[in-house]
Order: sequence, then structure tokens, then C-alpha cells
Amino acid sequence: MEISQLFKLSVYTDRGTYVGKVADAVIDPKERRLTGLSLVDINKQLLNVDTTGAIIPYRWVLAAGNIVIIKELPDMYGHDASSKPEEPTAF
Repeated sequence: MEISQLFKLSVYTDRGTYVGKVADAVIDPKERRLTGLSLVDINKQLLNVDTTGAIIPYRWVLAAGNIVIIKELPDMYGHDASSKPEEPTAF
């Protein structure tokens, strides 16, 4: 799959919760690899950010086709912020 095919795809967790839509890709030019997905129209109840978008690590992606499926982490909902290993980057 080409990176450009990810644009405008809806992103869902592996439990079926809507996360957002892919707006752009984050690429590490030194390592020449995809490192994140920039999302818009985000589910603010899920990501708990005050912005219109967020960047999620690409390693959360489980599959991509007609939609993108990411891992649903137990702490995505922000219930226990002290134990969060990593948060999406807001923009």
C-alpha cells in the first residue's frame, strides 16, 4: 500500500471505536520510514485532547485497507493518566 492511499481513511480501534480520519503521514527522513499518522476529526472522548487533530504513533496500526485499525490501549480514554506509556501528539 502506498502512503498516499492512507489519506482520508477512517481510523478505528480494534474494538470498533472511531478515532478519526488520516490527514497526513509523519515520516522519519533519516530512517526512511513511516513513524506516525496525523488525524483530524478526532474522537475527543477517546483521545482526550483540546485540539482539532492528533498524531498517533504508526506502531499502533494493526491493519490498513478500506479503514485503518489501531490497537485500543487500556489507557486511551485518559482514566489513569499517571500510567500512560505514550500519548498522541496534539496539533
